[in-house]
Amino acid sequence: MRLLLVEDDDHVAAALSAILARHGFTVTHARNGEEALQAVLPAAHGERPSYGVILLDLGLPDQDGYQVCGRIRKLTSTPVIMVTARADVRSRIHGLNLGADDYVVKPYDTGELLARIHAVSRRSAGGEDQGTTAEDSTLRLGSVTVELPTRRVSVDGDAVPLTRKEFDLLALLAQRPGVVFRREQIISEVWQTNWEGTGRTLEVHVASLRSKLRMPALIETVRGVGYRLVPPTA
Repeated sequence: MRLLLVEDDDHVAAALSAILARHGFTVTHARNGEEALQAVLPAAHGERPSYGVILLDLGLPDQDGYQVCGRIRKLTSTPVIMVTARADVRSRIHGLNLGADDYVVKPYDTGELLARIHAVSRRSAGGEDQGTTAEDSTLRLGSVTVELPTRRVSVDGDAVPLTRKEFDLLALLAQRPGVVFRREQIISEVWQTNWEGTGRTLEVHVASLRSKLRMPALIETVRGVGYRLVPPTA
């Protein structure tokens, strides 16, 4: 996923960009409101690049972040997460009323920010999926086909029987190929729990998927972080 990071502090932006890159995101950095709007304009007109989420700092040097959010919302429906030190309730309400999808107060936990990024992007994708066809809900990753509505998986046309959790895990990773999913996020979404003991269960399910699909390299372990799906090249 490509993110637009609007942050005037280069040191903060560099550190956050490095973290996001390690989790599979491609980051474009805008240092002020005008740069942010210029970055959004091509996407608003159907040109590349487009962004999955916009992280917007409110303390910008050229104009207030609230104003920038309002102008962005007129150009695109891309989810906006305000990232700011303004912690009072009125500021949060004002930001959400202007069209922000979420509001994160500095200092924040990186894991929480990543979870919020994934959450708003899922909500956005869910809204866009309304009215799509079954064909649109079929994921093709090289020789692997994942049919979301029917919960069927095949490799080179041959059906591969999966358990419910195995399918849920594969579908989660397959909907965002190349994106690193944190272990905590996978456990939360697939098992709907934050119990640390589920980590071993996750490892077992990943090993089972690799075996059943006969593709050990399909799901890559990102040491100390989680997993990502690497689409077959052929």
